[in-house]
Amino acid sequence: MYKPGGTIAEALGRIQTKSYVLPAIQREFVWKPEQIERLFDSLMQGYPFGTFLFWTVEAATSGKFKFYDFVLNYHQRDAAHCPELGKIHHQSVTAVLDGQQRLTALNIGLRGSMAIKQPNKWWTNPDAFPVRTLRLDLIAPMSPDEDGVRYRFKFLDDQQATRDEGAHWFKVPDILGMEDGPAMLTALMERGLQGDALKGAYANLDRLHRVVHSHNLINYYEEETQDLERVLNIFIRLNSGGTILSYSDLLLSIAVAQWKQVDARAEIHKLVDELNRIGTGFALSQDFVLKAGLMLADIASVGFKVENFTTTNMMALETNWLTIRAALVRTVELASNFGLNGQTLRADSALLPIAYYLYKRNAPANYVTHSQFADDREAIRSWLVRSIVKASGIWGSGLDTLLTALREVIQVSEPGAFPVEKLRQVMSQRGKSLAFEPAEIEDLLHMEYGDKRTFPLLSLLFPFVDLRNQFHVDHVYPISRFTPARLQKQGFDEVDIEVLARHANTLPNLQLLEGAINNEKRASMPVAWLSSHLPDPMAQLHYRTKHELGEVAADLQQFETFYAERRDRLRARLTTMLGSPASVPMQPVAAE
Repeated sequence: MYKPGGTIAEALGRIQTKSYVLPAIQREFVWKPEQIERLFDSLMQGYPFGTFLFWTVEAATSGKFKFYDFVLNYHQRDAAHCPELGKIHHQSVTAVLDGQQRLTALNIGLRGSMAIKQPNKWWTNPDAFPVRTLRLDLIAPMSPDEDGVRYRFKFLDDQQATRDEGAHWFKVPDILGMEDGPAMLTALMERGLQGDALKGAYANLDRLHRVVHSHNLINYYEEETQDLERVLNIFIRLNSGGTILSYSDLLLSIAVAQWKQVDARAEIHKLVDELNRIGTGFALSQDFVLKAGLMLADIASVGFKVENFTTTNMMALETNWLTIRAALVRTVELASNFGLNGQTLRADSALLPIAYYLYKRNAPANYVTHSQFADDREAIRSWLVRSIVKASGIWGSGLDTLLTALREVIQVSEPGAFPVEKLRQVMSQRGKSLAFEPAEIEDLLHMEYGDKRTFPLLSLLFPFVDLRNQFHVDHVYPISRFTPARLQKQGFDEVDIEVLARHANTLPNLQLLEGAINNEKRASMPVAWLSSHLPDPMAQLHYRTKHELGEVAADLQQFETFYAERRDRLRARLTTMLGSPASVPMQPVAAE
């Protein structure tokens, strides 16, 4: 139920005494001078002002949160941000959750000023930012313009107001200390106004006075809970009509408010950009970086919950930021060396345990490339690929609980080796087994070109491929040969055409091929391509054996034989690599 909050003057008084404050989740003031001018015109015309959402923060709770003051004298270069308030102890305050822009506009218009950079002047030039106060032309015609504006409000400096001889500009902040009635009329007469001009000016000024001092325009909904989680959810819903704020946007705002030495927002956005430029490009988000921060800083839970973003936790995150940042860069570089990118990394969260491990072992800059870490990298690669190939969704439901459990395993393990077996056991206990049942292996054999898991699965099947170079998923028998028209020309009937086209686009007809070589191969049949690319018959045999190709034919008449035989070989290899953990080792099969 909405409550009456009094007049605009009373609301501004509460801002002045710091009874109304802004919580850290609020964004900066973004209105332009024209928007403030329009707001005042709307108030004078009696248009609805809208309601507010206030959060009553009790005295016992207020010290836990960070608050900001409202902008008063806005300066685009020197004072564009909400001033930080010191710690508020044992004092109840009202935090504005919805209505910040409107209340700030009133605060600037009735108590402060705006200084916006003028065109054709340097930012370093103090004259580029003239201080201007909101003014009302008391004698402007009352007829509305084409935009429906009836009252002429304008931010002007003294010189501009003086030069405008056809107007009579009144400084709007003066209305706060002005009395109405005879005193107001006397003040206008002292300005030299008389006759119809005096009557019009008095009507306008009296209207402004009543809008500010008499009309109870502030109506609000009060949220009394001390649970910031609920408050944030309300805030998200209220903002969903404009630029939608994600939950992590709000939590990032809390981090921004609590970091002392570093601009959290700028740092996190910069890191996201840097991570996404690694290799052939990733699609990581600020959510990924925030969750990584919670995990690597050893904060109790890695969930996006308000209680995890306390001052103490954010201090730990800021203190360790440079090391955490380095570990994340190293992790994504490693994933890139595994051939992964934004197209093939099916679950970003799979990188978090790796990042925590590299953070804990303080992995050096050469970890990604030096031969002394090769075995460790291979253990990580095998574990990572298995986890993202698993169709049941290792990184879906129960993610925060799983990540916390994996972190605990890495915490107590020796820092010199990635604890694959222990991680696998913990995952299995939570129903996230990395072992593949026979039915799951059959599903893998039917995986189609374009599935995000295809590239990592092929890299697991054929670990000898040096993925530091750019590799493509290639059709062994080119897919362009399997159009209905082409197959019909070769004498295949309707049923065969459907089967061939389906089989041609699944795992047994796919391989990893270096990008430049794949561009050369294009629509070549495998026999012709092998002959031109590897003229030596022994080299051809070695290639076909390594890639489990077997015999390849010059035409499509023997494709189904090739398909069935390679499918059986891949099934055997996958069963050895991915089957029951009681009967197979974790490491992938060695290169032949």
